[in-house]
Amino acid sequence: MKEAAIKKFKPHMVPLLFFVLSLAGLYFSGMSTGFVINEVMTRFVRDGVMVLALIIPIRAGMGLNFAVVVGAMCAQVGLILAVDYQLSGLSGLCFITLTGVMLSLLTGYLIGRCLNRVRGKEMITTIIIGFVGTGIYQLVFMAGYGTVITPGNPEMMLSRGIGIRNMVDLEMFRNILDTIWLVTVGDVDVPIFMIMVVILFAMIIGYLGKTPMGQTFKAVSQSNEKAMLNGIDTNRVRISAIMISTVLACFGHILYIQNIGMLNVYTAHLNTDIFSCAALLAGGASISKATIRHAFLGIILFHTLFIVSPQAGQNLFGNPALGEYFRSFVAYGTIAFALMMSSSRKT
Repeated sequence: MKEAAIKKFKPHMVPLLFFVLSLAGLYFSGMSTGFVINEVMTRFVRDGVMVLALIIPIRAGMGLNFAVVVGAMCAQVGLILAVDYQLSGLSGLCFITLTGVMLSLLTGYLIGRCLNRVRGKEMITTIIIGFVGTGIYQLVFMAGYGTVITPGNPEMMLSRGIGIRNMVDLEMFRNILDTIWLVTVGDVDVPIFMIMVVILFAMIIGYLGKTPMGQTFKAVSQSNEKAMLNGIDTNRVRISAIMISTVLACFGHILYIQNIGMLNVYTAHLNTDIFSCAALLAGGASISKATIRHAFLGIILFHTLFIVSPQAGQNLFGNPALGEYFRSFVAYGTIAFALMMSSSRKT
């Protein structure tokens, strides 16, 4: 009886812990509730799609897809090219989306092919793929732009004429979507359109789970051998899952960058995988089960803690850096704890 109760409570341990820490952080930070709600809502629409991008590979039995960072880099390539070609407004945004999606489909296919060769080791492999992709991306824009690739906008380039500047102003795309149907309720700005966009992506993922493709994801997740005996091409299914995840990550990063309005060319994509995985796990997901509810709850809890922890560290210890260190500890600690919990369930 006791063991059954503990087993039933285990999936809720992480969300409950985050809830308690968030309440404590909010109390000690002294921040107003309206300010925190406003910030959480901003981060919800900024990071929501990126977190949702992790769900499909988990449903296909591939664990956490840290290679979503590659989808983020595909989005950044589209943004850089749009600024280079001086495209602006909705036409520029369409160009960014088209370029990013095409690159995401290609890279997602290649990543999927790679992961089919390392069954059972997908998560560590996607981490390494993220590092390799970052190295290639930085090489192209540090050394390739201005040598192999001829720039069309000299203002983007470093003074030596080779390599793009660290920071690129995206004023032409800043908040181009966030201001649509923006409603102010008291101290809170509610971006209705952007919330609807995130919910739309969630509905697409939910609908996909009910389609034949979604059922094949579930079958492959439960048993590769049985799926193959039933005539399912498991390699193709796994590649499809990664391609969908990479494309969603691309969309998510486009929403993120247009909200920020400034592109740090070489580092903007870094840690998108870690923080997205941590947010999903904070909502109660595991490396074998993830739902939209886990994603939305995790975003709220994880980012609430992120917002209040620096000020709480300042008020408690006179040092806001402690809050920053705590945020990094929470991100990596959440992933480590989820991995331990998953291992304990298997034994």
